[in-house]
Amino acid sequence: MVVGESGLGKSTLINSLFLSDLYSAEYPGPSKRHNKTLQINPTQVLLREGGVQLKLNVVDTPGFGDAVDNSNCWEPVTNFIDSKLKPLDIEFMKRLHDKVNIIPLIAKADTLTPEECRDFKKTILNEIEKNQIRIYEFPDVEDEEENGMLKKLKERVPFAVVGSNRVMEVNGKKVRGRQYPWGVVEVDNLQHNDFLALRDMLIRTHMQDLRDVTNNVHYENYRYKKLANVSATDGKVKDGSR
Repeated sequence: MVVGESGLGKSTLINSLFLSDLYSAEYPGPSKRHNKTLQINPTQVLLREGGVQLKLNVVDTPGFGDAVDNSNCWEPVTNFIDSKLKPLDIEFMKRLHDKVNIIPLIAKADTLTPEECRDFKKTILNEIEKNQIRIYEFPDVEDEEENGMLKKLKERVPFAVVGSNRVMEVNGKKVRGRQYPWGVVEVDNLQHNDFLALRDMLIRTHMQDLRDVTNNVHYENYRYKKLANVSATDGKVKDGSR
């Protein structure tokens, strides 16, 4: 996605990058269109690079910054990006939320800036709420200190994690992490990602509650539905035998 005012050279830049004319008389570039409403127009273009076919998704933002009042002109762009949470993820969680404990994660969190990560977490939680998906609920605690720790843990959901088994030395200390030109992302550093909080939750602080919820809630719901289906089937057989 390339965003900018009309005539700024977005189409020329894209054409230069891929050595191809992505626009034509039938599908002109944004600066040559008569109706320039800020509407997101994703288009798929097939290119050939080094004998290999590439599918390029070009996302148009015609009319960006062209209005007299450009207040909130970025909203269609941010809404489009927010909507890229995969429908498959949503449908998958909806199918399973009454069968298992769902703990949402953000993988490869080191590819996001802290601000992007916070925004993505909000987007995921909004989608979960909008689609009425039931994720694992932390049990209430009475102890004030434990309640404070639980609150901090809840604030990390969905957990943004980084994974690596590579051990390296940082400031004289051996850590698991990922090396980048700008520094090291430490797997077990809560200031870098949520992996340590997730691990402690799964295998130390909430393992028993996760098992209890599975046995007492999810399994019992599954058992009830199976018995209800058997009863319904038996009823139909008896009715048919009369």
